[in-house]
Amino acid sequence: MMRYLLVFLALAGAVISTMALHIHYSTATEPCSINDRWDCGIVNHSRYSEIAHIPVAAIGVGGYLLIGAFALLRRRILLSGAAILGLAFALRLSYIERNVLEVWCLYCVISQGIIALVTLLSIAWLIAHEMSKSRTRK
Repeated sequence: MMRYLLVFLALAGAVISTMALHIHYSTATEPCSINDRWDCGIVNHSRYSEIAHIPVAAIGVGGYLLIGAFALLRRRILLSGAAILGLAFALRLSYIERNVLEVWCLYCVISQGIIALVTLLSIAWLIAHEMSKSRTRK
């Protein structure tokens, strides 16, 4: 059951990242341009929105799809490692939004919540699996 929940969350993260990627390439007024503090367009068009000419949102899409694949294949250690890396990456981006740009992206905040939940659940799933293996050996 846990793997399907993690796959669902990974797909939700990929959808949110795809929406942010759309904004990265868009020149239209963004639907999440709420006020001076919440504007996805500012964040997704900033110089921090790419790493080596690759949109951060595209990295998010790929990362979430990889996480979903690891969950589906029950690769718990790889899943937890990927989730921890994704969370660290998202925390760094949130730091930039808060302290450098001083503007938040609604899609990024939603993604931050998703990757935090995926990380917690993947670690819990790994620990539960390891504990059940050790009980079986005794």
